[in-house]
Amino acid sequence: MIIWDDHFHVDPYHGIFLEAVKQFHRAGGTHLVVVYKTAHDYGFNGMKAEDFMKAMDFHIALVEKINRETPVKAYAVVGVHPAEFDYLAREKGIEYAKNEVMKALEYAQRLCLDGKAIGIGEIGRPHYDVPLGIWEATIELMKYGMALAGDADCAVQLHTESFDEAKFRELGEYVKEVGIKPYKVVKHFSPPLVKVAEEVGVFPSIIASRKNIEEAIKQGNRFMMETDYIDDRRRPGAVLGPKTVPRRTKAFLQNGLFTEEDIHKIHVENPEKVYGVELEE
Repeated sequence: MIIWDDHFHVDPYHGIFLEAVKQFHRAGGTHLVVVYKTAHDYGFNGMKAEDFMKAMDFHIALVEKINRETPVKAYAVVGVHPAEFDYLAREKGIEYAKNEVMKALEYAQRLCLDGKAIGIGEIGRPHYDVPLGIWEATIELMKYGMALAGDADCAVQLHTESFDEAKFRELGEYVKEVGIKPYKVVKHFSPPLVKVAEEVGVFPSIIASRKNIEEAIKQGNRFMMETDYIDDRRRPGAVLGPKTVPRRTKAFLQNGLFTEEDIHKIHVENPEKVYGVELEE
């Protein structure tokens, strides 16, 4: 059985790195989308485009190490986290920060075109209050990243503030404006608004709490599951632990909340469509 966690971080400096991946595997997990953390987490300053590019290369190397040294198949997603832009904009000014992040996002696109990554992300808007100028710039950068993903025909993973139906509809307008294929836009840390996401052409990647997945499956199986595992020894198991997606998937099958068809759709068909990968069982 293929079990896919759509948003998982690793950190060789602050976390348990390969041990987290092995815990995922021991619980029954098979495939991971390993998402870039921040340049600072990876030991780079995050003050210019080159810092982000070096951090992305470092991230790719981590994913390659997972694929060499564990039974899990890992895929890289690379970008510039909105919190990194916020920090840089406050330090160096919005225009400087915007230009550097745009260059870095173009490099992320190149990594996708070269087959080293399967998506640009996580990019988007801060999940906390910021000055209006920074907020507007993050929207501009989010659209720019989406357009780059569209041109490369790769996925984009979005980090945003807490989402509701109105915010999904706003995002749907951006998808139309940019012209990216709608199923290529992944709302990371999505609430279980499966029907609304489908209406507006966004793919929800839902935090795999019991309550969330129970609500999501009532609306259909057009979603993916994620832990947003952070891999930080100071916050063990945050946001959810590495074993959560495989354990939740198996429990829902045993309890009759998932059918085998649901599992195949969520963990195989949906990732194949979104990321353009081929998964072997």
